[in-house]
Amino acid sequence: MLFVRRGYLILLAGILIGFLAFSVVSILYSRVGFRYGEDGVPTEITFDFLYTSEKQGWIEEVTPKFTEWFERRFGIAVDVRLIVTGTHDSLNRILDGSERPTVWSPASSIWIPYMNTKWRNITGNDYDIALDWVPLALSPVVLASWGSISEQYNVSGFMDLYQLINDGVDFRFGHPDPLLSNGGTMTVVLEFAEAAGKRPEDLVVEDLKNETVIEIVKTIESKSIYYGKSTGFFGAWAADNGPSAIQFFGIYENVVLDNSFRALQIWDDPLVALYPEKGTLMADHPFVILNGTWVNSWQKFAAGQYQFFLLQLENQELAGEHGFRPAISSVPLNEELFNPINGVQYEIDVPILKPLEGEVMEAIFTAWVKVRNTGL
Repeated sequence: MLFVRRGYLILLAGILIGFLAFSVVSILYSRVGFRYGEDGVPTEITFDFLYTSEKQGWIEEVTPKFTEWFERRFGIAVDVRLIVTGTHDSLNRILDGSERPTVWSPASSIWIPYMNTKWRNITGNDYDIALDWVPLALSPVVLASWGSISEQYNVSGFMDLYQLINDGVDFRFGHPDPLLSNGGTMTVVLEFAEAAGKRPEDLVVEDLKNETVIEIVKTIESKSIYYGKSTGFFGAWAADNGPSAIQFFGIYENVVLDNSFRALQIWDDPLVALYPEKGTLMADHPFVILNGTWVNSWQKFAAGQYQFFLLQLENQELAGEHGFRPAISSVPLNEELFNPINGVQYEIDVPILKPLEGEVMEAIFTAWVKVRNTGL
């Protein structure tokens, strides 16, 4: 679990910074008092939060509590404008200038180096747009299915799907579009890694040009019937359309938890998470205050307090209720939620894999054109 521990150390530093900022500003304002609209102190701070759909339920529940918390402590109203989309789409919106958020939260920190490289190349700027970040919550990528189907087939990875195809078993597969969604990208990365017989961190560009590897992934993708724009939206679509519409699909563990009970109510068949036995990737949902010229100091301050608030014990526990594993190791998992009855495991018993190199990630998108089901 090296990946999680490393993020946890960064998290502790983020909490300390947030606490110090809170303390300094609180002392300053307690001395001079608030004079609304005077001496450069705003009466309201507004900032945009561009984040991914799988944590929408948690963010929408906790943000109103933050606005009350912030105004109670600082006497300043704060309006956090929530903009939800898929990871790759969020990156594209920042790069093309259609969104100018103060805070960006893709589903995984593997996108941060990629974002900085793209930012420099596309804009011509000589600075990084994403400098500091802390993880907000954790969720592994899983191969989701239905209770009845998981009992029928012994699937524990993507190569098992390939074997089912070779055995003449017909099924419907899917995942979010990797050109729009982190969940889609991570699913495709795991497909290529299993096809190449490597861990993601050991993949090289040549693996993604290997005809045998390409053919294996293309064969699996030939069973795809839908590529969604985000992981959260994809999970909801699967739950709404049922086991006859799709049998196996790549999403996050928390999306299984969000939709498993609803699927059971509708179809009398719950969603279940199948953890790839070769290992999986962890979505750590980084909170990134952007280093953009459009972000002013008051927005940075409010965003820092928002980060501090999201990492507080009670809000991390609330994230757990939405199916996330907390970023803070001292926050216990809810055993009543994280259990096989709800389609997930309490302990993750497969390896947590490290992310791939940036140039290999770029090559994934090139290879995707060769393997995707073009009939959709």
